[in-house]
Amino acid sequence: MRLTGIFVLLAVLVGGMAVVVCDPWDRGWFQQGPASIYAVEGTVALILILLSVLYYKTVRPLHAISNGIDLLRAQDFSSRLSRVNSYEADQIVEMFNSMMNQLKNERLHMREQNHFFDLIISVSPMGIVILDTYGRITSANPSALAFFDCDDARKVAGKRLDELESTLAVSISRIEQNDIQTLRLSDSMIYRCSRLSFMDSGFAHPFVLIERMTDEVVKAEKKAYEKVVRMIAHEVNNSIAGVNSTLDTASMIIEESGDEELADVVQVLRVCQERCVAMSRFITAFANVVKIPEANLMPGELNERVLVCRGFMESMCNKHGVRLRLSLSDEEIEVMIDEVLFEQALLNILKNSIESIGKNGVVEIVTTCNPPTLTVIDNGPGISEEARQRLFTPFYSSKPQGQGLGLIFISDVLTKHGCRFSLTTSAVDGLTRFFIAFPK
Repeated sequence: MRLTGIFVLLAVLVGGMAVVVCDPWDRGWFQQGPASIYAVEGTVALILILLSVLYYKTVRPLHAISNGIDLLRAQDFSSRLSRVNSYEADQIVEMFNSMMNQLKNERLHMREQNHFFDLIISVSPMGIVILDTYGRITSANPSALAFFDCDDARKVAGKRLDELESTLAVSISRIEQNDIQTLRLSDSMIYRCSRLSFMDSGFAHPFVLIERMTDEVVKAEKKAYEKVVRMIAHEVNNSIAGVNSTLDTASMIIEESGDEELADVVQVLRVCQERCVAMSRFITAFANVVKIPEANLMPGELNERVLVCRGFMESMCNKHGVRLRLSLSDEEIEVMIDEVLFEQALLNILKNSIESIGKNGVVEIVTTCNPPTLTVIDNGPGISEEARQRLFTPFYSSKPQGQGLGLIFISDVLTKHGCRFSLTTSAVDGLTRFFIAFPK
């Protein structure tokens, strides 16, 4: 029951008690004369006046404070208390109204800030994943979902990172808390990932920041090795040209002398020339990597491009005793393609598969129409963990005679086509797949 109701009940009880105690119809009172009646009436009036004063001085302020408590409980910061014409109570009312105004402004400010931060997070190119204390995903922004190849946040909510079907997510799950690592994946993508935490309600909540650095790193690497390769190629080719000219002159002089004893020397000089030419070709191959022309994309049919290269690919496979199988889509696959560059990249992919198999293996080329994809599958020994972490790194090769240029060329060509691609060895069937997805 509220204070006003209690006060009214109290006034009624006091008035009733006064009437009962001082009953004006009692014959004893009437016999004592009008003075006694007036005294009783005055006493009742005085009690009512005192109760009124008590109401305005005590009950109304307490009622106002009770209303304020109700407003706080309901978190209604837009309402205000009215003055009760009591100095002490009005000071409390003014302080309460000032506090409510401040709380309203702070809540509005927090809402505006939260809306601003939500907007930034939703459009940020950096992936943001918030985890709970058990490492389960509570939220992920659109960029993070795109990095995980997922189109719906509900599909990742409540899962751990290592439970997602994403190589990036699994790699991030291995990063220690408060650590920052740069990850280079088998699809040539490079990410800078940070596992940090923020405080909320006194608890540390972990979160992950994912920044794609592929373009920046590739540009920096390419700029660095371009300069080195061009300088080395220039110096080596100039030197080799002079050496070959000298060897030619020496060979001609020996041959014209007719001295049979020097015939072996001529043969040695020829071998030296061949080695110089091989060295020139070797360094020129490095230089050609940084001279890949821009892709001239035109509408083309993917299956047709594979069939055009079929004869040459079968020849490459036959030399190593490797069988080639084509599992092409029955439907036409229209894509935007630079025929020359893509065919060269496809031959490089096939060459890598054949070299990884060695002898007596199988390479299969599979295409699909929707979505438009091409996959080169081989049953070679697979990719080691060390090689997987360094795929598409300039000058890295797991082959003894490898130059580390093939995958760089393939990556550059496919990137110019706007393709997504990956090179992985399945833990289920042990097959190695070079997967290429064309933009729709």
